[in-house]
Amino acid sequence: MPWNVPNTLTWLRIAAIPLIVLLFYMPYHWADPAAGLLFAAAGITDSLDGYFARRLGQTSRLGAFLDPVADKLIVAVALVLLVSRDTRALIVLTAVVIIGREITISALREWMAEIGQRRKVAVSQLGKVKTTLQIVGLSMMLYRQPLADIPTYATGVMFIEIAAAATLVSMVTYLRAAWPELSR
Repeated sequence: MPWNVPNTLTWLRIAAIPLIVLLFYMPYHWADPAAGLLFAAAGITDSLDGYFARRLGQTSRLGAFLDPVADKLIVAVALVLLVSRDTRALIVLTAVVIIGREITISALREWMAEIGQRRKVAVSQLGKVKTTLQIVGLSMMLYRQPLADIPTYATGVMFIEIAAAATLVSMVTYLRAAWPELSR
């Protein structure tokens, strides 16, 4: 069913992408916080769609395909937006690491599924932690404006740097798990 609760949440996450882009480029003082909050709300739907899929017994092939696509799209778009405003090497390299890892692991999972070994590279707890760090960090970086004396952008950069490190560690873990098949 394409319109069950989990799939609807995933479609909403995808629909949020152009709105985040629009808000990012609007010249109003409220636009950056709105973009950050919308990104955070979309990130929350990432947890909810999986929860509802299991809880309501509404898992589907469409959902299994769409969920990771939505995740990767929204993160990649946010990183590209942020790099368009902050071209420091640290930010650019972080974006390259995160996007590069997502492409690599997606290709690895697809290949492992083709040879019947998908379970060897299933999502790990570290992958879930990495995703949470990315959502928090990118939300704060998009929000940009200080919040109650908290420098949201700088704090977001800290979170995204930790996420990038977790990204590299998880990539190495997945590649090591797949190495016996890759080296044949």
